[in-house]
Amino acid sequence: MVYTPAQQRYETMEYRRCGNSGLKLPIISLGLWQNFGWKQSRENARDIIMTAFDRGITHFDLANNYGPPPGAAEETFGMILNSDLRPWRDELIISTKAGYLMWPGPYGDRGSRKYLLASLDQSLMRMGLEYVDIFYHHRMDPETPLEESMGALASAIQQGKALYVGLSNYDAPTTRRAVKILANMGIHCLIHQPRYNMLDRTIEPELLPTLEEEGVGCIPYVPLAQGLLTNRYLNDIPADSRAAGPSPTLSAERITPQLVQKLNALNAVAQERGQTLAQMALSWILKDNRITSALIGVSKPAQVIENVAVVGHIRFSDDELTRIDAILQAE
Repeated sequence: MVYTPAQQRYETMEYRRCGNSGLKLPIISLGLWQNFGWKQSRENARDIIMTAFDRGITHFDLANNYGPPPGAAEETFGMILNSDLRPWRDELIISTKAGYLMWPGPYGDRGSRKYLLASLDQSLMRMGLEYVDIFYHHRMDPETPLEESMGALASAIQQGKALYVGLSNYDAPTTRRAVKILANMGIHCLIHQPRYNMLDRTIEPELLPTLEEEGVGCIPYVPLAQGLLTNRYLNDIPADSRAAGPSPTLSAERITPQLVQKLNALNAVAQERGQTLAQMALSWILKDNRITSALIGVSKPAQVIENVAVVGHIRFSDDELTRIDAILQAE
């Protein structure tokens, strides 16, 4: 069946300007970190992406190593793009990244010019694209001069292989240096992708003010703390959950009685707001106008629908924010 996107898709989503650029992103973007590898259902992946686009999500975020195995998510997305979304390519913001181990040997990791540009070429081939909208350096690399890594990002734009560039997992001082290096080459750093959620507020003291001062957008990943800020762990650890399996990103040991108590207290506030815990967690991030978009990861289309329901419901009363802070700060 030929896919036709929903005609009202842009009326149900809010879009924010990304830093000091002319580009707007939906306040909810879709990340393909997990659930888009070779072992996952291709049909389910397609349904997730179509459901997202039908609801105004125009930004799809990937990386060279997303899968599993590495590269699989880009291949999956490329197949869906070619079969269903190709006519609407100009309505999409597609991003990818390089910075983590992708292939063996000294040239398949970190931040050298050779690695970053070779990786981008491989990503374009896997997705069947001539260019990506945003190309990120995925992490800081103390072994490579920052000028070299930023020079590679600038070359990606100059070669027509990326429209914008960004940083991910950079600390505030290195972000400032990177932004300045790019600016000296006539390139604006569009966006930064850090880890940020209710349970991890590391970026608040330094990085967020830095991004605001430098005119750089912010799109946090794991806004739901890899599923902790959902209804999945309010009572116990479900047998089919990430924490119950061999996941390297969320272990059962992290889900302590103290954390479960905190999650239930947050859930009570969410219910009073008429939201799920996941919806409130996204709203809490998006209440800050320095945040351009929240980058969600889902395993089924219904989760997309739940998450985009936050549009129009991101305001909090002073009392709600006070209560949430008290819950989060409690030992």
